[in-house]
Amino acid sequence: MSKDPNGIGLTSQRVRNRLVEQLRGMGIASEAVLELVRTVPRHLFVDEALASRAYENTALPIGYGQTISQPYIVAAMTELLLSTGPLGRVLEIGGGCGYQTALLARLAGTVYSIERIAGLANRLQERLLDLGIRNVHVAHGDGREGWMAHAPFDAILVAAAAPDVPVSLLGQLAVGGRMVMPLGLPGEQTLMLWRRTSEGFLEEPVQRVSFVPLVEGVS
Repeated sequence: MSKDPNGIGLTSQRVRNRLVEQLRGMGIASEAVLELVRTVPRHLFVDEALASRAYENTALPIGYGQTISQPYIVAAMTELLLSTGPLGRVLEIGGGCGYQTALLARLAGTVYSIERIAGLANRLQERLLDLGIRNVHVAHGDGREGWMAHAPFDAILVAAAAPDVPVSLLGQLAVGGRMVMPLGLPGEQTLMLWRRTSEGFLEEPVQRVSFVPLVEGVS
């Protein structure tokens, strides 16, 4: 399978356009987000053996027991942050293979991405550099702790689920900042949106989802 960013066959522009129309039909309305789905080469973020499935609306394994999220979920989380305020400084928890990171990087001033698995963190950084993305800082670390040295953030995106919201992450939001994160036990997870105001936090459930767990520590 070609590693050409433009893609061929099942990674071609025609296949990407079909995915975009599918996401539009599922309720993704932001043309900016849909254009990113159309143009960011998702097939470069999965193993070559799975590249022919890169533009299916499904999660795919990326090794280490992790997955690249379903394109609809990536688009929905990105749209939610984009529609609720500025994206100057963005913190991403659970960078994984870097696909979500790449979308955020095209919309944000600077992205700070934390990945707890060293192999994934190294590969993530390499892929972003190969694509010419230079406004992302990657750290191998425990995402539950956030990245205090670069706080406060306009937005935080957490790509793993926890039974309780990490208070340390909420504390790193700027006033006016938003955090989107799946909350709950496996099989009972809800995508949540938090907004920080001058008086505290507003919490809003968005939709049912299914994510891998947010694990403490590093590996």
